[in-house]
Amino acid sequence: MFRQIIQQFSRQRILVLGDLMLDEFIWGKVSRISPEAPVPVVNVTAESYYPGGAANVARNIREFTSAVHMVGIVGTDPQGNRMLELLGNSGIDTSGVQQEVSATTTVKTRIIARNQQVVRVDRERKAPLTTEQAARSMEYLEQAIGQVDAVVVADYGKGFLSQPLADFICRKARQTGTILAVDPHPHTSLDWSHATAIKPNRAEAFLAAALPLGEPVEPVSCDQALLQAGQRLLDRWQPKSLLITLGEQGMLLLQKDTPPYHTPTCAKTVFDVSGAGDTAIGMFTLALAAGAAPQQAADLANQASGIVVGKLGTATVTPAELLAGLPQ
Repeated sequence: MFRQIIQQFSRQRILVLGDLMLDEFIWGKVSRISPEAPVPVVNVTAESYYPGGAANVARNIREFTSAVHMVGIVGTDPQGNRMLELLGNSGIDTSGVQQEVSATTTVKTRIIARNQQVVRVDRERKAPLTTEQAARSMEYLEQAIGQVDAVVVADYGKGFLSQPLADFICRKARQTGTILAVDPHPHTSLDWSHATAIKPNRAEAFLAAALPLGEPVEPVSCDQALLQAGQRLLDRWQPKSLLITLGEQGMLLLQKDTPPYHTPTCAKTVFDVSGAGDTAIGMFTLALAAGAAPQQAADLANQASGIVVGKLGTATVTPAELLAGLPQ
């Protein structure tokens, strides 16, 4: 069954929108401690760049289908140019990406030595869209949403998404019958009522539910605090599916009038969890668009995330890797 679903991935048309970020990796070696401060001295050996944030969701989906459309905003700075180049080279349609002089492209720089992250440096200037920029995005979405099978929203809280834009997206998705999956940001407090699927992680779920974050409980089915947080979010957002990612505990799928469904982690090794949520929302949405039941989509999202955390850096999962990890 899973293989049949994956075979349908290449036919899906997916639109991804949200905060675009450039992930920069500086790779090096550490042989001594600085005489100026008790910190390692990293001798740089290589640098690499990847689309991050919402662009990483698009990049993950692009591994499985050629019809991926990106909506967002970047600056006219060198980082924005690099972002557009990387997306274009990946075969992702960037006609919905605005490049603005007034915008600053968010860059997250990770310094890696001995396969471990030494430090992360963020360069960003959060700024909401202007009235004109929001209008241009809505104009593009007005035509595009009806031409795709699913929309994925990745909110990183950098300013691209606002409540008027969220309301517009939700309304257009309902009008066209398009799947709408959202990876929310709890600090923006945007209302995504009646979306097809919403995917917070554990900490985000507790924060959005206004509950204190409790320690994980085994088995997950007995984690009453988590189940309470999930029920609050089901009542608040009323999605068809609420998928809570739980790190080493896997994922928990909640639906109205349906018993909770827990899928344990498939990860064999964990090198880097950055981007695992992007993989999860991308795979879950692809599977739903391909006709999978929510439980099947959760299993595939969990399988893909278990693969990507075994890689270092902002990574993706290939169809061959996903198929190889499935039960025979």
